[in-house]
Parts: sequence; structure tokens; C-alpha cells
Amino acid sequence: MSRPPFIEPPSRVTARRIGTRRGEFAALEARPAGTALGTALLVPGFTGSKEDFIALLAPLADAGYRAVAVDGRGQYETPPPTGRDGYRIGALAEDVLAQAEAVTGAADGHGARESSGDGTGGGVGDANGGGGELHLLGHSFGGLISRGAVLRDPAPFASLTLLSSGPGRVARWPRWRTRALAALMPVAGPERVWQALNPKEGTDAVSRFMRRRWLSNHRGQLRATGRQLRFEPDRVERLAATGVPVHVVSGERDDAWPLPLMDDMAERLGARRTVIKGAAHSPNAEQPGPTAAALLEFWTALDAGRPGS
Repeated sequence: MSRPPFIEPPSRVTARRIGTRRGEFAALEARPAGTALGTALLVPGFTGSKEDFIALLAPLADAGYRAVAVDGRGQYETPPPTGRDGYRIGALAEDVLAQAEAVTGAADGHGARESSGDGTGGGVGDANGGGGELHLLGHSFGGLISRGAVLRDPAPFASLTLLSSGPGRVARWPRWRTRALAALMPVAGPERVWQALNPKEGTDAVSRFMRRRWLSNHRGQLRATGRQLRFEPDRVERLAATGVPVHVVSGERDDAWPLPLMDDMAERLGARRTVIKGAAHSPNAEQPGPTAAALLEFWTALDAGRPGS
């Protein structure tokens, strides 16, 4: 799981709830001072949350992009679905499409809206919101979900960034870990599992947040998404056929998907490939500055290559 470098949102970052045709999602958002060049929708991975991107939000906004990070279904501050099928990749991908509609104001009559954390509102497309293209980013399992959204409907997205996410199921050791976690959770419970995973737990603000998030994540979400990490098929050819520009980003090492596998995926996609020095599975948290710079370089190059730019 990603460990954010800090947990107190910077002054530019606001906690919100985004209303969509598929319900409300907790979010962190940063807006630029002027008209947005585009919007970045950031989707977290297994055991993660919107806070995984907290160190990226202000740098992206400072560069002119509206940045919105969400809690997925059953993650941290977003409620779970009403049924087990709500955790299937297809359902989670539909959630992302609904979020995309909401943050761009393209609700198509579904009544999507945004609200601040206190319920006072803040409408879609107001003050610097939703301008320009929509860039989708998914971290780890969030990359598989984001890929699913693009496969269902590529039209809303100007680009897709797969951050530490591979072509299909995770490697053998992570498959074993997620299987063991699924078996242990109903027996031991989340508190005892957390203690076993973190025998030297700290008392600082980030450590307290990590424990709180773990205990807040819905048990069904952990079991269902862990299973999909073990069985998700390779869908690279289908993604390439959408024509959506893809950026494959990872750290220098990764135990979920080996780097050669991500290198090969990027080649098959004809994608831009970036390796972040000094980072492992979570460049967004481990090296947020270089990661933000790599994202901005990719988006800027896309904008420069469009007709009329």
C-alpha cells in the first residue's frame, strides 16, 4: 500500500464529495489559480485511497491542471456498494466513467453534481473547474480499473496513465499475499491483521492515518479486489485498439509487476515509458516531484501535438 509523505492537505487542496449518477465519492481536489489547462482524475489501488496522491495535487494545480483524487467504492471514506457485484472491475470502471462525467460537467442528463465535504455545494464546471481535456491516471489496481473505464468508453479521456500497473494479474508473490489476506481477514479481523502487518507501528500522523484507513476499508472490497488482482487477464491489445494515448510509469523496482513486464506492455501499446528513480511501487508517494514532472511533460506533449495548438 502507498504511504503518503504527509496527511494534512496543503492549502490548495480541498476535501470534497463528488456526486455522480452512481452515488457519492470522497475526493481531494486542487484547482489552479486561473483557467484549467485540463483535469486529472486519479484512481487509487488495492488498500489505497485518495490520500495516496496528496503530494501530487498541488504541483499539478500549480502547473495549471485541476487534479481530483478519489476514494473508490468501499475505500476509506466512500461507502460500499449494495451488492457483491459492485466490486467487479466492470462496475468499478463504470464508477470511474461516472466520476469523469461529474468532474467535467458532462453528466448527460444524469444529474451528476459535486458537493463540498460540508454539503454546501460547488457546482460542476464552476470557477476553473472542468476546463480542457480529461486525463485519467490509475495506480496499481486502480490502473486495471482505469483501463476498464477506457475500454468501456474511451471518448471522455484525452490520455491514460498506468502508474505501477501491469498488463494483467500481479506476480506470483503478490498473488500469494492477497490470497493469504483474504483467508485471514474473516478469521482474525482487520485489527489483528493490521497489527501482524505492522508490528512496529509508529505514532506519527501518517501512521495513525494508515491504521484508520485500513480499518475503514470495507472487508468485502479487500476480498473482491484482491481476487481480481490474482485473475485479471491481459487486455493490452484491446486497450491499444482504443487509440487513447497511454503513459506507463513505474519506479525503478516493483514487486507487483516486474519492470520487464511493464516495458513490454508499453511497447505493445506504443506508449510513452517513464521510470522514476528512487521509487518502488508508489512513485506518487515516494517521489512525488519527479512523478508530477513526468505527468506534466506527457500531457504538455499531447497538447502540443494536437491540431491548432
